Amino acid sequence: MFIDQVRIKVKGGDGGDGITAFRREKYVALGGPAGGSGGDGGNLIFEVEEGLRTLLDFSYNKKYSAPDGEKGRSKSQHGKNAEDLILKVPPGTSIYNDDTGELIYDLTHNHQQYIVGKGGRGGRGNVELARAGRAGLEIRENGEPAKEHNIRLELKLISDVGLVGMPSVGKSTIISVVSKAKPKIAAYHFTTLVPKLGVTKTTDNRSFVIADLPGLIAGASQGKGLGHQFLRHIERTKVILHVLDMGSFEGRDPIEDYEQINSELFAYNYNLEKKSQLVVANKMDLPMAEENLARFKEKYPDVEVVTISALTQSGLELMLTKTADMLDAAEDIVVEAEHVKVYKFMPEEDFYIRQDEDDVYIVTGERVEKLFLMTDFSTYDNQRRFANQLRKMGVDKALREAGVQSGDIVRIADYEFEFND
Repeated sequence: MFIDQVRIKVKGGDGGDGITAFRREKYVALGGPAGGSGGDGGNLIFEVEEGLRTLLDFSYNKKYSAPDGEKGRSKSQHGKNAEDLILKVPPGTSIYNDDTGELIYDLTHNHQQYIVGKGGRGGRGNVELARAGRAGLEIRENGEPAKEHNIRLELKLISDVGLVGMPSVGKSTIISVVSKAKPKIAAYHFTTLVPKLGVTKTTDNRSFVIADLPGLIAGASQGKGLGHQFLRHIERTKVILHVLDMGSFEGRDPIEDYEQINSELFAYNYNLEKKSQLVVANKMDLPMAEENLARFKEKYPDVEVVTISALTQSGLELMLTKTADMLDAAEDIVVEAEHVKVYKFMPEEDFYIRQDEDDVYIVTGERVEKLFLMTDFSTYDNQRRFANQLRKMGVDKALREAGVQSGDIVRIADYEFEFND
């Protein structure tokens, strides 16, 4: 089954907790700290595998998490770092933040990788946190929790040539004749509901990948019919073969079809206008074909046209040779459909303070919330360390400037405490 768009949740592994421990050995008085730090959580990575052609595997499981880091151990032993979770995707996979619609990354070539879910840092044990005068303190850190992200994967097939045209103009027949692809062919519209790829070769042994893409209708650029499901796959092609029913088999006007298809292509993405395009006048074995071809050439004298009959297989070698020539010329002027950029889901930010309707002062911000989540509040030493770190970050000063008084309630994440000046 061909699947070219999925929505999933991804998450790196949580960091392992550090621990509090002390040396307890015979003949060693007042043994020092011996609590090891936790291991780092694994990263969740997408990697391109050239042989894949669908996102089908991701339709069975909607949530993926990398392994967590191992908890620290006594005797100063560090917890084991978790292994990365590598998920294979087809070439041409685009990763989007599903909450904002932002493009995160484009994966196009074999073995290319992108870390979509970064693993959390392991929490430090009291060995690593020990300082002069603090060696006896019961302090440690929880492992850093990894963030969960909602993402959308979109597959835009990577092919050299894309066949475009109205439904039932003969695209599926063409690709079945010139390659080993076996698309479903029948005498009704939208026989092709998903893209089909085939590899073809010219008589001078130049080979290329050709894609049979679903037929367009008016309004496809706005998502009508197969709409964007079709159009995204044309973005990465180098040459467009525009197939017309020159025989008017179903009463179609090839000139109107030509103008309608180009209108939808360019409305979807203006860069498609820059791609090389060859008009393939199909069904030349029918009675109206020559008359329609003459009308077309009269209106568009500068458009390159090759005449074929997919049914009788005439003109196909010339079509393939012209296509290969255009591919050779287009090699250095490929227009990318989208500019690839790296998007951070949650950029590092300073803290913010606001007051709610109950006069509770709420402190938010990634650094502050991360500090809260990595603090073990079960011991007084950890609580005091948390307060000292807030003071160093300037949170105390900012709260005073916001009007907080002794006895007021301050909330960080799910934790509420009384402010004591």
